[in-house]
Amino acid sequence: MDWFVNLDASTMSPLGLFMQADWVVKAVMIGLLLASIWTWGIILSLRGRVAKVRRAADKFEHDYRKSDDIDAFHRLHGDEDHPVARVFAAGVTEWRRSTGGRMLDKEGTRERLATTMGAAVALEIDRLSDRLNILATVGAVAPFVGLFGTVWGIMRSFTAIASEQNTSLAVVAPGIAEALFATAIGLFAAIPAVIAYNRFSHGIDRVEARLNRFADGFHATLSRQLDSAPAGGKPVL
Repeated sequence: MDWFVNLDASTMSPLGLFMQADWVVKAVMIGLLLASIWTWGIILSLRGRVAKVRRAADKFEHDYRKSDDIDAFHRLHGDEDHPVARVFAAGVTEWRRSTGGRMLDKEGTRERLATTMGAAVALEIDRLSDRLNILATVGAVAPFVGLFGTVWGIMRSFTAIASEQNTSLAVVAPGIAEALFATAIGLFAAIPAVIAYNRFSHGIDRVEARLNRFADGFHATLSRQLDSAPAGGKPVL
């Protein structure tokens, strides 16, 4: 702990390197540290959201498979606040609208059901991946921001050499160390962001596939209900 808070840059203390850095390099370091904190907040938030969606989907689909009455199931579970329930509710709502008129267009109803539930799936995925682009941006940009701090710090070291007419390590080492520390902070922000982006992209793709499978299965169930409707009669859930 004493090493970390040591203000002497020659000890390679992070705080010392920061305090001895040029104001431009300090601004770069602060910006990268804030980006890292923001990144970790998003990572923890997305991890909780994706896990919650999976648990809710497991329970909802289990209860759905056990139910023999879609209308009764909708009354019990249609208002639940998670993606699978909202896709299900969108399908039921469109079913009621399409079959509530005097004339029943079976093919038109099938197309509207597919479109409605497909749009509901897309909306849920957009909501779930709302801040995923921030991870991608931090992962792509942070190393270059850190590199900018490095270049600026090395330029400062060369200026020190020119002003003191001295090329010894005692003159150039502190500036170079501060510069490289900016690059290290950039990587510290970027690496978790890239790993998390790839991991959550894969997880959200799996959620999307699961929602599409549920929507396809529910669409097939409603399609069978349409086929079983008597001529001139109304299909029921």
